[in-house]
Amino acid sequence: MKGVQRGRPRSARAHQAILESARDLLRSGGYEQLTMEAIAAGAGVGKQTVYRRWSSKAAVVAEAVLAGYLDTSGGVPPDTGDVEADLRTWLDEQFQRIDDPASVAMVRGLAAAAADSASDAERLFGQLTGPTRDHLIGRLAVGVEQGQLRADADLAAAADAVVGTLLYRVLAGPPSAGYRSAAGLLDLLFAGMASQTGRRRDNLV
Repeated sequence: MKGVQRGRPRSARAHQAILESARDLLRSGGYEQLTMEAIAAGAGVGKQTVYRRWSSKAAVVAEAVLAGYLDTSGGVPPDTGDVEADLRTWLDEQFQRIDDPASVAMVRGLAAAAADSASDAERLFGQLTGPTRDHLIGRLAVGVEQGQLRADADLAAAADAVVGTLLYRVLAGPPSAGYRSAAGLLDLLFAGMASQTGRRRDNLV
């Protein structure tokens, strides 16, 4: 008597092909045009093969990012000794990076994935948003140590505001259109966080 078959074994090759297909489609099109059918066709598998692994296209995008198929490195803010100039340089680099249509599509896909799944949201924060936030807080903390920022400044809130603004600009429209408003946010943040010593130094220049 034959044993009961409990389902097909998962194919590592098909799994990889699906993630590569999602990556390629995001790069060539956009998140709105990405469909489970297109992902399956690009991977050379049936649509049900994709649905057996992921419930939505957002989940596929999240897995592709977490598995390293899409570059999400935000870089580390530089440290030239001037915390405000360094954050402005970093912000400019971020807007240049996310102005690419594929990057915009990826971020929108990740936002959808985070909204769909609490576990994906936690994993994405741990691998992507969290480290970027930590780098910003670390660079601001150096500014505090150097006397450029107030010792009682809420660095976590400042980092959240910067990261949140970047994400908002990607989700709300063309990222490059939002650089001026994001730079204005830094004006407000540094005006509020600057130490009295730093203000006196600026007035003497």
